[in-house]
Amino acid sequence: MKINNTEIVDTYAEAFGMWSAKVIITAENDYWAEGAARAMTGMATSVIGCKCEAGIDMKLSPEDTPDGRPGYSILVFTMDKESLSKRLIERIGQCVMTCPTTACFSGYDSKETVNVGGALRYFGDGYQIGKKIQDKRYWRIPVFDGEFIIEESFGVQESVGGGNFYILGDNVSNCLDACYDAVKVMKRVENVIMPFPKGVVRSGSKVGSKYKDLVASTNHVYCPTIKGVIKDSAVPENVHTCYEIVVDGADEKAVAKAMKVGMHAAAKDGVVQITAGNFGGKLGKYKFFLKDLI
Repeated sequence: MKINNTEIVDTYAEAFGMWSAKVIITAENDYWAEGAARAMTGMATSVIGCKCEAGIDMKLSPEDTPDGRPGYSILVFTMDKESLSKRLIERIGQCVMTCPTTACFSGYDSKETVNVGGALRYFGDGYQIGKKIQDKRYWRIPVFDGEFIIEESFGVQESVGGGNFYILGDNVSNCLDACYDAVKVMKRVENVIMPFPKGVVRSGSKVGSKYKDLVASTNHVYCPTIKGVIKDSAVPENVHTCYEIVVDGADEKAVAKAMKVGMHAAAKDGVVQITAGNFGGKLGKYKFFLKDLI
């Protein structure tokens, strides 16, 4: 199978179930809204070491936000509903409430909810004020520039994490160009994030390690510099660079769409092969077959 001159390996990406929340951050202008959004999504590349995975989903115009101001939608993913509530309280409390002029709202209209504003209201030290509007409760917490407005409950839902594909190229420059083009179009897909730096992973991992205390280690079969000294290398002779793009999404449809547009954008001169990471179906219940995304 090929897209242009790039071989598409007949394999699948193995993804797993996660819980996600969508957070809407607004502010007086884009400068402050973006500042809060980037702070809230900092150090959130992988649940392995960051407790959550998070990223900016979309930039929002005033017409698309609850209070008619510029904003951003953020997606936050964890392995279970309980830890999702904790991460939202921590990150909104430390990164959004602290940022000048911001307000914070739930982006999902879900039956399942977690208490966020209802917990952060206690920062108001008794001076906070609650108000119910159309069956939703909001809290007004006094801060130095006025009030921080936050919705009491945030919708959460079961989602998909770990969708992925690998880009194997003849050199670093061509491979990075392909990654850039892939992530650029994937960012246009709503309800997905690529949580790693600029959407790209250089240190792809496998489950387990020869060291018993490590839960994950380098996926050695895709490391070009050792392909000549290991028996199970998956790196072709004419490949010298490999990068991975990981996708988390609100649902399977969103992940599949992002993978499809990303693969097509990445299949360019210098990209020898596109494949995907899986662990024989032992890690997650979702399978994204690359042949279905061509």
